[in-house]
Amino acid sequence: MNADCIFCKIVNDQMPSARVYDDAQAIAFLDIAPVAKGHVLVIPRSHYDPITATPDEILAHLISVVKRVAAAQVDALGANGINVSQANGRCAGQVVPHIHFHVIPRFDGGADHEKWTSKRYTDTHEMESFAKNIRAALK
Repeated sequence: MNADCIFCKIVNDQMPSARVYDDAQAIAFLDIAPVAKGHVLVIPRSHYDPITATPDEILAHLISVVKRVAAAQVDALGANGINVSQANGRCAGQVVPHIHFHVIPRFDGGADHEKWTSKRYTDTHEMESFAKNIRAALK
């Protein structure tokens, strides 16, 4: 646990939260600044950050909870779609340095759809250069 981490304080009941799920490894609760009403954060009980330092078994469990929460958002809220997001580092938009997944319900006709600004590669050579570097790092 990290004494300065707001999510660790939520795990330890030192701060209030609207929990929707709780087990021995993870909790899920409503985001206090939701992108859409019903926006849930799924976090591990233990403090890990970033994703690259989080054990695989914890990640596997978190994504299984994300899946269950997404299904519940469809069933309970009538969501027509779900966004799942996970950021690492301030430059990526991460606010709380404790690994977490955002599970955001989306609704047909809603004005709250995430805006994606697509970029383009200069050409296929540039694209292949990025792919080559990533493939090399994956080996």
